[in-house]
Amino acid sequence: MVDVFDEVEEQLRSDRYKSLALKSLPWVGALAAVAILGAGGWMGWTSYQQNLTNKATEAYQAALTTGQKSGPAAAFPAFEAISKTGTPVYKALALLQMGGVRLEQNKTAEAVAYFDQAAKLSPNPVLADLAGLNSALALIDTAPYKDVEARLNPLMGEKSPYRVQAKEALAFAKLRAGDLAGARGDFLVLSSSLDNSSDEIRERAKGAMAMIDSGSAKDLPAVVKAAMALPPSAALSLPTGPQADVAPNTAQ
Repeated sequence: MVDVFDEVEEQLRSDRYKSLALKSLPWVGALAAVAILGAGGWMGWTSYQQNLTNKATEAYQAALTTGQKSGPAAAFPAFEAISKTGTPVYKALALLQMGGVRLEQNKTAEAVAYFDQAAKLSPNPVLADLAGLNSALALIDTAPYKDVEARLNPLMGEKSPYRVQAKEALAFAKLRAGDLAGARGDFLVLSSSLDNSSDEIRERAKGAMAMIDSGSAKDLPAVVKAAMALPPSAALSLPTGPQADVAPNTAQ
């Protein structure tokens, strides 16, 4: 428990908080890819649509390769081109990458704009929720608590794949805003809930409660610079073909 306490306290008081609080989130895009593939429902695919998807797939993978070799910023123009000419899913994925690049460059406003645009453009609700979560996390360090809460609340429904991450983010937002009692209550739920995607979330919750109970968290609103930003986007080789751009089936 002491190790967890020390880790949470150290990371909360540093710009490297993102390496702790977000490392268990599915930023690599695996969940998004699975959702795209398995959301259900197949659109009718013409050869023209198939061609568009194949081109978007190739362009996206090429941009990822550029990012791996030369750094995310070098891939930005390629992602920007995809965001304007690709199919809806790839436009959203490209915008997520663009937001990640801008966030790494400390251009939060631009990053949030890209994330919000991705959420609007995505034909897949899971990918849209991922973009919405990114946007909220990017704003935690600078936006008023109510603004962050408004972005996170829609992601906390029982069917949301990001409900646990959203709840954790809201707890840290409360902590940063000085609502220690509210934050502790949220962390208590997270520490004992079986609805967690990672044991790390439970351990962070326990460490945060230990900070609050010991009084170490009382000055956090003044000293914490919780850079809730995306980690560098990991390369994701999405499958080619029409399945890479499946729209969700909303029919019940």
